[in-house]
Amino acid sequence: MTISYNSSLPKATFFLTGFQGLEDLHGWISIPFCFIYLTVIVGNLTILHIIHTYVTLHEPMYYFLAMLALTFCLSTLPTVLGIFWFDSREIGIPACFTQLFFIHTLSLVDSSGLLSMSIDRYVAICNPLRYSTVLTPTHIVKMGLSSMLRSALLILPLPFLLKRFQYCHSHVLSHAYCLHLEIMKLACSSIIVNHIYGLFVVACTVGVDSLLIFLSYALILRTVLSIASSQERLQALNTCVSHICAVLLFYIPMIGLSFLHRFGEHLPHTVHLLMSYVYLLVPPLMNPIVYGIKTKQIHIRFAKKFEFVKSLRGFR
Repeated sequence: MTISYNSSLPKATFFLTGFQGLEDLHGWISIPFCFIYLTVIVGNLTILHIIHTYVTLHEPMYYFLAMLALTFCLSTLPTVLGIFWFDSREIGIPACFTQLFFIHTLSLVDSSGLLSMSIDRYVAICNPLRYSTVLTPTHIVKMGLSSMLRSALLILPLPFLLKRFQYCHSHVLSHAYCLHLEIMKLACSSIIVNHIYGLFVVACTVGVDSLLIFLSYALILRTVLSIASSQERLQALNTCVSHICAVLLFYIPMIGLSFLHRFGEHLPHTVHLLMSYVYLLVPPLMNPIVYGIKTKQIHIRFAKKFEFVKSLRGFR
C-alpha cells in the first residue's frame, strides 16, 4: 500500500519508500539485495584482511584501498532490507539526519580516497625515485585524516540547515534512505540556502577531486607516452586500469543521482528509485570485484584464500 502523508502522522517522523505498487513482492525483491549486501561485506572485508595479512601489500596504494573498502562496509542497506522484510518505513527525523550525515560524509571520504590513489599512481609513474620520500607513512596518515576531517566539516551544516524547516508538504521520502536533496524538497519554506550550500559542497569535493584525478591521469598519460618501450608503457598503464574503473563506477552514479534530483523532476519515480539503489550499491559491490580481478597482487591472494587454483586443477 502506498503511503501518503496526512495530519495524523507524527510530525517528528519521515517515512521511507520501497518499490511502490510492488509491496507484495518485497520479500522476493529482498533476495538479490540481501545477496548484494553479503557480497559487499564479504568482498570488502576480504580485501581488508588480505592487505592486513600480507606484508608485501603494506604500501600506500593498498592503504588507500583499505580505507575505501572500510567505508564501503559501512552500508545503509540494512535500512532497505528492513523495509522489504518488516515494512519498517518509519524513521525519526533525528535518526534520518544522522543517517544523512554519515551517507554524505562517507561518500566524500570515498572521493578523497580515490584522489589519494590517483596521487599515488602519479608519483609512482611520474616521479618513481621520490615515491618513498613523498608517500611516507606520516603523509599517508595525514592524507587519510584530512580527508575525513574535510568531509565531516563540510557535511556537518546540512542537518542543521534541514532542522530549521517545517515539513508541511509531506513526510514521505521517495527513497529507502535519507539524502539531503530529497529531504529539503519536503520543506514548506525557501530552500535556496540549502541549494547553494549543497552545490558549494559538491564543487569543493567531488568537483575538485574529479578535476585533480583527471589532471593526474593526463600527466601520467604524458609520462607513459614518453616511455620508449611499448611493454613498459603497457605495464605502467595496466597499474592504473583498476583505479580508473573504480573512479568511473563511483562518480557516474553519484553525478547521475545529483542530476536527477535537480533536473529530472519530470522523469518517473521508478527512475529516481533505481538510480538511488545504483548509487548505494554499485560502488561498494564493484570495488572488490574490480581490484580482485585487475590488481595482480590482490587477485593472487584472493585465489589463495578461496583455493580457486586448487579447484581449477581438480576439474582438469
